[in-house]
Amino acid sequence: MNDTTDRLELRMAYLERANTDLSDVVYRQQQEIDALRLQLASLLARFDADRSEPTQYSPEEERPPHY
Repeated sequence: MNDTTDRLELRMAYLERANTDLSDVVYRQQQEIDALRLQLASLLARFDADRSEPTQYSPEEERPPHY
């Protein structure tokens, strides 16, 4: 009986450790996802700003039509 209890306690300790490790991984992944979402939002805002504002070139900077 004591051997069975020891094995169950050992198994429970292992599962608790695995659960904690997995929880830490999920937490770190969520932090990374949040950071990536912020970067994506920033890039999309820059893209939309660049797309909505056409670049104004001076006549000297303009390429001739045959280029």
